[in-house]
This record gives sequence, structure tokens and C-alpha cells, in this order.
Amino acid sequence: MIRFSKSAFVLMCLLSAVASAHADEPVVTWPSGWEVEAIAHDDAKPEVTRQRAVKNDQGGTPVMVMELTMTQVESGHQVNLQGVLLEMRKSVQKDFFQGGYQSVCTKIHPTTLSRLTALETTCTITQNGRHVLSQTLVAAVDADKAYVLSYAGQAEVYKASQDEIEAARNSLKL
Repeated sequence: MIRFSKSAFVLMCLLSAVASAHADEPVVTWPSGWEVEAIAHDDAKPEVTRQRAVKNDQGGTPVMVMELTMTQVESGHQVNLQGVLLEMRKSVQKDFFQGGYQSVCTKIHPTTLSRLTALETTCTITQNGRHVLSQTLVAAVDADKAYVLSYAGQAEVYKASQDEIEAARNSLKL
């Protein structure tokens, strides 16, 4: 199924110099009809906040997931955003490979996330030659915060949800 935790964990590990100061959480308007999941704050990682929304099919099965992760970065620490996104992409590909899937990802390219310059890649996941899932990773860094927006879903639902995804991305206040 769709895996985000390892990707988010890779980001946290690569951003090894983090501060423990709390910051205002980013604001996102999730698509209508998506279930917003409450993610408990991890006291062991006070520098990380996560928000998630899930789109379910009529039977209640998740078919699309969007997650926004914010990590506090120690003042003065330079984040290699290209390297972080490359490691996240490798982790996603490895996870899917171990699950019996193949994946091909786009070249990492510039984009925006809210008001920030960002980098993005999208992976197409196949099984036995059939496109089954798509996942996009978008990462950006501000002065003292790093953000990752990840969204993934079943191939048809991902394609059909592009307007909802764009609306959520455009609503971001970082």
C-alpha cells in the first residue's frame, strides 16, 4: 500500500541538526470529502509536525493520501534539498521494490510550495507492467524549517484527483 512514514523518517534523519523550538504549524485546506487524520505529536521528536488527509473509496478503503511534514532546522544549518529529496526518492523506490513493485521516478525538478522555491519528483509504480500507484514528493526549505508534501494514490484516482491536489497545494500557508 502507500508508505509515507519511511520517507518522512529519511527527511528527519537527513536534517540531523534540528532545533527543539516549536513553530506555528503550516495551514492547508484539505480537499472536501477527504478524511483529515489526527496525528499525535511525538514528544520524542518535538521538532516535527505532520498533517494528513485521506481520500477513501465508497467502501472506506484509502485510495489517496496527502501528508505535509514540517521539521524545525537548527539556525544556520544548510539543508541540501536536492540530496534530501534524492534520498527520499530512493527510500520510496526501495520500499516499493521490497513489496514486489517496480518504480520509475521523474528527474528532480524545480517547483514551488506555497511561497517557497521547492524541488519535486513523481514516481510511477507498476506491478507486472501495470501502472498501479503514483506518488509525488515536494520538498522546500525556509530559514528554520523544512517542509515535505507527499501525495500518493491508486493510478486512476491520482490522475482524477489532480484538481483537488492543486487546490490543496495552492492553499498552503507556510
